[in-house]
Amino acid sequence: MSANALKDLKAVLPKAVYEMVAEALPEKISEARAKEFAQKVAAEYKEMSVEPGESVGLVAAESIGEPGTQMTLDTFHFAGVSEMNVTMGLPRIIEILDGRKNLTTPMMEIYLKKPHSEGEDIKKVALLVKETKLKDIALEFSINVAEGKVEVQLDGSKMRELGITDTVLEKALKFAAKGVGVDIKGDTAVLKLKSKEGGVSDVFRLKEKVKDAFVRGIRGVSQVLPVRKNNEYVILTFGSNLKKVLQLPFVDETRTTTNDVFEIEDTLGVEAARQAIIDEVFKVIETQGLNVDIRHLMLVADVMCADGKVKGITRYGVVRDKASVLARASFETPIKHIINASLYGDIDKLTSVVENVMLNQPVPVGTGLPKLISKSK
Repeated sequence: MSANALKDLKAVLPKAVYEMVAEALPEKISEARAKEFAQKVAAEYKEMSVEPGESVGLVAAESIGEPGTQMTLDTFHFAGVSEMNVTMGLPRIIEILDGRKNLTTPMMEIYLKKPHSEGEDIKKVALLVKETKLKDIALEFSINVAEGKVEVQLDGSKMRELGITDTVLEKALKFAAKGVGVDIKGDTAVLKLKSKEGGVSDVFRLKEKVKDAFVRGIRGVSQVLPVRKNNEYVILTFGSNLKKVLQLPFVDETRTTTNDVFEIEDTLGVEAARQAIIDEVFKVIETQGLNVDIRHLMLVADVMCADGKVKGITRYGVVRDKASVLARASFETPIKHIINASLYGDIDKLTSVVENVMLNQPVPVGTGLPKLISKSK
């Protein structure tokens, strides 16, 4: 590749874009073809640039909002697994852009290393990910009020399938029900209150408590579904715990992801969370058969992550941090903002759109961006 062919392009493009173009250009290419390619890239970049003063936020809002009115309100259901639903359409868009921490349907896509990605022991691997509680491996719970005991009839075949030994189960039960004696004999586990003063209600409480005792797997992952995707096996989950899943030796940590943006931020940082916002919104829009330029989504993601933390586009998120008093007051709680601004002596510089519209002044965008100043004699 001739360096001269891309010499002019280097002055036009940002460094990151230039490096991508240089990498994409084939090595065996003539000087003339390389120059033609460079000219087309420069022309395309110039055409896609935004004019100074363009209301990019308004355009982005319209570009996402208008197709949003055509979105469905349904959820997608995975056949054969009762709990595996995925929130789709407008509810999912609102969930992401509002920055909601409690998702309706949290889920992960777990990619696997070879040979598991090719299907070897895929069911066994999936079960290692799924959260197993005592009630999942128990056939029957019975109580003995007189002796203060709870007897659990265990499903031996299911325990063997999940690789749960008596030692593992005993350790889990002692951790879940502290101060309780645990004795496992064969397919029966006996839990006994150590305190002799325990009454009927204490025994019943113990029974309900140990039902949800965590035995093994990943906490929060209540369902798993191995599926074939692009010639490899991937585990879809209902429930999310990215930090723990990435520690599993058979998981491909470079591709495994979750639909919980805040969990990604906590585990991988704000840059990864920004990319997750873009990917998740784009996925929903694409699934609905709509077309939105990805740069609009990138702008929204940038606004949400500008302060180094993910914030929803709500009055508790990015709106609260606006510098303009009038802009904050224009969104849902005007009296509170105006009173606080007067108490603290805040000054509004009137540098943005909303506050100038409120005062019937030209907005500082488009033709309102340049100002004409004349000298007085």
